[in-house]
Amino acid sequence: TVGSAAHSPEAPGAAPGAAAATTGRAMTLWTFCQSVLLTFNAFAILNEQRFLEKCGLGQSALTSGYVSATSPRGQLIGLITATQYMRVPLVVLNALVIFVKMVFG
Repeated sequence: TVGSAAHSPEAPGAAPGAAAATTGRAMTLWTFCQSVLLTFNAFAILNEQRFLEKCGLGQSALTSGYVSATSPRGQLIGLITATQYMRVPLVVLNALVIFVKMVFG
């Protein structure tokens, strides 16, 4: 019918589902690097006293011996702490990503 074809996103004569396959964006190395950068940004802004200590993810959990440094939780605490110390390189990387997005779209 004419009404159902008007609402279909597929081109006339195209295989069913062809429009869905072409409209999705592929996960490239660039988008993966951007997602990792966004994750590190999220870790960098977490407040130690207001949030991390309440969740048991503060540096004091490692130093007090409450969490082992080799456990997955200890590794996460180390990653969060390292990310918080690396704020200046994160600012530089963010500026680089913004510049590239402005130039290349």
